[in-house]
Amino acid sequence: MNFLAKIVAHKLQESKALFTPETSARFQKAIRARPPAIGFKAALDAAPGTAIIAEIKRASPSKGEFAMHWDPVELAQVYQANGAAALSVLTEVKYFKGDPEFIPRMRPLINIPILRKDFILEPVQVYETAALGADALLLIVHLLESSKLRALLMLSRSLGLEALVEVHTKEEMDTALNAGARVIGINSRDLTTFKMYPNRALELAPMAPQEVTLVAASGLKTRMDIERLEAAGIKGFLIGETLVTSGDPGAKLREFLGK
Repeated sequence: MNFLAKIVAHKLQESKALFTPETSARFQKAIRARPPAIGFKAALDAAPGTAIIAEIKRASPSKGEFAMHWDPVELAQVYQANGAAALSVLTEVKYFKGDPEFIPRMRPLINIPILRKDFILEPVQVYETAALGADALLLIVHLLESSKLRALLMLSRSLGLEALVEVHTKEEMDTALNAGARVIGINSRDLTTFKMYPNRALELAPMAPQEVTLVAASGLKTRMDIERLEAAGIKGFLIGETLVTSGDPGAKLREFLGK
């Protein structure tokens, strides 16, 4: 079984704990009490110049632990202070060493959108995301049938959340567009083999209409990488590992922004 299959199996098992009346009541109470979500797409579109979604990432299945020393709340503040348009917070516990509770911990101190990055497979996880105080969530086309993708998109929007819909192929791009995705992330890393395809974003970007906000993810190392993709009409860039392993994430973020 490959890593992705293991993660999905674990996530489905884990999400069963959320299907209780008590948990549902807790989510509904938190959703009623939370402030309106900050517009994720609007923040990317309105960014002056490059829009970077700076990611709080501590580990990965392929590389193990590499940034456990960073306090997630402190790092979120560093990103915000140095020009990030939005934050991405990995909340998957077992394989990425994240935690859903990172989001409510940082929420009072952060006034830019927070994207919950996890393996969202069930509607209950969308309610959980809203209850945590996130503004957006990740939906991976590879993991979802088209009808499920559309349903999760509609549910997210009904709760005021935006979705970053991740694609890897032309077929997945078609599926995302047909489902009504407004923010599409093009991931240059294969989810099952971890192989990189550096030109993937350039190949898929022309398929998206102008009103769709495109985000490139994975393998972004330098400002030149950003400029190469911006020339193809890509507005947003999700960057995690390069920032958290740089020694000075704030300075590295400013470098990516061209400041």
